[in-house]
Amino acid sequence: MTAAVRYELIKTCKQSGARLGKVHTPHGVFETPVFMPVGTLATVKTMSPEEVKDLGANIILSNTYHLWLRPGHEIIREAGGLHKFMNWDRSILTDSGGFQVFSLSDLRKITEEGVHFRNHLSGEKLFLSPEGAMDIQNALGSDIMMAFDECPPYPASHEYMKASVERTSRWAERCLEAHQRPQDQGLFGIVQGGEYEDLRRKSAEDLVSLDFPGYAVGGLSVGEPKDVMNRVLEFTTPHLPSNKPRYLMGVGSPDSLIDGAIRGIDMFDCVLPTRIARNGTLMTSEGRLVVRNAKYARDFRPLDEKCDCYTCKNYSRAYIRHLVKSNETFGFRLTSYHNLYFLVNLMEQVKQAIREDRLLDFREEFFEAYGFNKPNARNF
Repeated sequence: MTAAVRYELIKTCKQSGARLGKVHTPHGVFETPVFMPVGTLATVKTMSPEEVKDLGANIILSNTYHLWLRPGHEIIREAGGLHKFMNWDRSILTDSGGFQVFSLSDLRKITEEGVHFRNHLSGEKLFLSPEGAMDIQNALGSDIMMAFDECPPYPASHEYMKASVERTSRWAERCLEAHQRPQDQGLFGIVQGGEYEDLRRKSAEDLVSLDFPGYAVGGLSVGEPKDVMNRVLEFTTPHLPSNKPRYLMGVGSPDSLIDGAIRGIDMFDCVLPTRIARNGTLMTSEGRLVVRNAKYARDFRPLDEKCDCYTCKNYSRAYIRHLVKSNETFGFRLTSYHNLYFLVNLMEQVKQAIREDRLLDFREEFFEAYGFNKPNARNF
């Protein structure tokens, strides 16, 4: 039986070791390294599927936990799956819901069976297990689905993290056993272990032995410094198979996308570009731009004079500032489009740098232009 999700390695950058590849799914092929826009509730906020395609995205992420609560996975199953429900005919990845269970509910109890917690909307008692997460994602029909894992806090003790990793490995086995659609949905395992090298290695070895079609690195971008994240990637990715995709969960700042690719990561996602867009914060080729600021009231230039996205080709900083300050939805659409286009286009530049064996040079050039090399540089 042909695997539902298959990775094809095209080239390895001689300068950095970054990978250029393709991931084949039931709903098409996407090139890597790739940034995946997040459509939490079956929509990338303020954007139509046609706009998301127009900016160049071939895969998006949706959220199992939120879709389970609203509208319910059975309704989406009846609709023919998430692709039909939201009119998106390209690849979809769904997370397992684990991160939301652990981050949105203060009242939760972890047992070997699963997690008892309260609905963050209504307060009602809920329970989610590895089997439940698989059933929900099978109903959604995503191309790539994620195993249900425990998402420990940062920082956590070695003792706590060791028990957590062992539980996540046991849950991964249960996810594989419960997965009902391996022929058309690829299930990825999630490597945990916090900042501890021995536990990351143990988690990776456990999951690789289960032969998932892809692997995620979880438990990062949860408050740890950037140098810690990079160090964890450096000692984790070598334990993951070179013939399968590697996914860094929840990371979307431009510097981390480049640094992650250099460390062998193929896939990234984050709500960051659309979340900050709704606050009037933009990513540009010259760094962070907060269009709400008064100095842009009479600035009739585009957000980024080097950008050829729909927003920059048609609208000025002054107009967008007016819309955002007035809470006009069109303003949020324009800023969201620009930020997503910026990251999708950044990954195109990363891929080209890999082809040319010059990703480390590209990193230096980009960081210099963006301002990341400046003392006390502001990130997002």
